[in-house]
Amino acid sequence: MFSYVARQAILDRDQNLYSYELLFRDGEQNCFPNISPDEATSKILTNNHLDMGLEDITGGKLAFINFHEDTLLNRFPTSLDPKHVVIEIVETVRLSEALIQACKTIKELGYMLALDDHDFDPKWDVLLPYADIVKVDIVECDQSLLAANIDKFKQANVKLVAEKIETLADFVHYKAMGFDYFQGYFFAKPEIIKQKKIPTSKLPLLELIDASASPHFDFAHVNNIIERDVSLSYKLLRFINNPLIDKSNKITSLRHALNYMGEIEVKKFIALVALANIGDDKSLELLHLSLVRAKFCECIGTAKKLSTNPPTGFLVGLFSLLDALLDMVMPDIVEKLPLGDELKQALCGKKNELHYYLMLIQAFEKGYWQHITQYAAELNLPVRDVQLFYHESLKWGFAMKQLISHE
Repeated sequence: MFSYVARQAILDRDQNLYSYELLFRDGEQNCFPNISPDEATSKILTNNHLDMGLEDITGGKLAFINFHEDTLLNRFPTSLDPKHVVIEIVETVRLSEALIQACKTIKELGYMLALDDHDFDPKWDVLLPYADIVKVDIVECDQSLLAANIDKFKQANVKLVAEKIETLADFVHYKAMGFDYFQGYFFAKPEIIKQKKIPTSKLPLLELIDASASPHFDFAHVNNIIERDVSLSYKLLRFINNPLIDKSNKITSLRHALNYMGEIEVKKFIALVALANIGDDKSLELLHLSLVRAKFCECIGTAKKLSTNPPTGFLVGLFSLLDALLDMVMPDIVEKLPLGDELKQALCGKKNELHYYLMLIQAFEKGYWQHITQYAAELNLPVRDVQLFYHESLKWGFAMKQLISHE
């Protein structure tokens, strides 16, 4: 059996990663609304938990997982480690004495419970003694009911998650209301208050991005940029010496790296170092999202036999969030970079082949299963292959983020 798995980040009040919500679907035929949710959850969780491991998807962070009525009544969540999961009770469950007892038992076994898409109907109050978290869809909820119930949840020591937070203004508003966690892609959107110029301190980093996207490698120019900044030299060598690269000796210089790894791999690492430094004042999850996109688009490019010099597939994913990292509109950014026309057009939203790479990874990020099937077909790739690319990208992204966050 083959399954889809996707995830969405949940951030805390400081925009640090708290957990991921995992989204599951079982097989291509079950991407659509006629799937049995209980069957999907149980089959897919069993397969992924035993075969791939939830930690490959979450990097060891908590996993919020939807459970429907039958799976709760049958105590299916108890097959998972309570230290790694939050049991999310969907809003469609029918309240009964059996369900309440099941939640009580699951809670007593050490699991955290969350009420999903909470609508503030008093009927749910019977579950509050067992709930650690309440999730609120800010688009669908009644704002007056929300305001009237905030204190009740706080007094019950229940944490609040605001779902579908898509703008910084939303984040600021619901943070002020007292929400603890935030789910949505607000952190991946640029905050464009007025026309900005690229800060002078970031210009050397854009020069490195230029070098990574050039068909030719100007070693002397790149070496000169890096030598001017000791921290860049350190970070580049730290990246290049990571355990993901098979090498017998430690790499001690850019020249050594170029000779050992080759031009294409060095270009990728230069781009990574530049991007990590450009985003040093942003949520680390934004950089992580860029890393996952880079690896995914590289895998797609390899499958499509895209030219690797420059590593265009990798770069389109990596640079796809430059607007959020620099708080500028993408056309203004790419105008300043000597990128290839196809890469520029894809980053600015024109629907060429590279843009379909980005549309496909964004469909995974949001759990848009039908779009995954559609875009995979546009690229003439089997859905199973693109799901495997996504899994590989998640693991690679975590490994690379570890190098960044531990500096």
